[in-house]
Amino acid sequence: MYQLSFSMSEFLEHYWHKKPTVIKGGFQNFIDPISPEEIAGLSMEEEVDSRFVANLNDKWTAEHGPFSEEKFGDLPESHWQLIVQAANHWHAGCAQLTEAFNSIPNWLFDDLMICYSAIGGGVGPHIDQYDVFIIQGSGKRQWRVGAKDIGQYKETCRASALRQIESFDSIIDEILEPGDILYIPPGFPHEGTTLEPSMSYSVGYRSPKEQELISNFADFVLAHDMGDVHLHDPEFSAQDNNGKIRQRDLENLTQMLKSAFEEKHTVHDFMGCLLSQSRHQLDIVAPEPLWKAEEISQHLSSGGDVQRVSGLKALYHEQDSNVAYINGEIIKVAEEDIAFLKSLCNSVMVDQAQLLSSSAISLLTDLVNKGYWFIEE
Repeated sequence: MYQLSFSMSEFLEHYWHKKPTVIKGGFQNFIDPISPEEIAGLSMEEEVDSRFVANLNDKWTAEHGPFSEEKFGDLPESHWQLIVQAANHWHAGCAQLTEAFNSIPNWLFDDLMICYSAIGGGVGPHIDQYDVFIIQGSGKRQWRVGAKDIGQYKETCRASALRQIESFDSIIDEILEPGDILYIPPGFPHEGTTLEPSMSYSVGYRSPKEQELISNFADFVLAHDMGDVHLHDPEFSAQDNNGKIRQRDLENLTQMLKSAFEEKHTVHDFMGCLLSQSRHQLDIVAPEPLWKAEEISQHLSSGGDVQRVSGLKALYHEQDSNVAYINGEIIKVAEEDIAFLKSLCNSVMVDQAQLLSSSAISLLTDLVNKGYWFIEE
């Protein structure tokens, strides 16, 4: 069980989207949830997003996985780093680490990235557009952070798959030891240099960009066959100059565009569907054979539990809690099952402590048979 040594509420008030900071001893007596060998094993899997970055003699190379076992048989002693994205989707210990940050809403959470670095390893100076908590595991790394980007930094590309900047002056220059946390808001340049073989864990939070919202909303409207109407104006009149767009016509067309955004339930469903989808592959496997509702009920009654697939998002709107959005799907329930639906979204486990109606058991069975929740056998 990982527990933060500081108040997240106070942290958010003073630092979130404001300034970077180092929290010494953010985790007391920190123990790595995963070993370097396990990280290497994950990087060999087709489903797992991984990279290997080397920078010996300032010659940068970057490769994407999956990697073969031979890759790790003859590695140099220094200046390389192995990176695994969304490790919380594939490793239970890594998933437990992210639970320490549960007071930040799940719709913002992106993934847990893990880096194993040899001495001198890193990815160079760069700028990210998301919030990140970098937790130092075993070993030591030196971190530098610069002032927020307002156009003063020059981007460079010294290897494919690596976006770097040329240089920056430090406003933070610290050596992180096990349990220390570096928080970096979007837009602040940073660089980590490994002082001794090191493990680090980046808990990332990412909101959609405005252009993503617009683009995805257009896709949502088309997918749900909305807005299939033309302008209707029975008061239309002749005009002298046919190349002119009259102000009245412009306002009518603009109102057509706005009307989709003014449909509250449409926007709510769109946001729920979008925000409940992970950007990284999930370990979703439908069971064989499929479970029956009676079997799920018996399993819970006998003291068993049902677990949500790690990384899968289940969300609901504060003002509309009889509807949940699970991995991009819309789930509606009757009033009697609202508490159960909230529990699905706020907890990763269902057990016998919850008194479930027959309709709740039916819903849970559907979710298990989709591979969204699972029973450890």
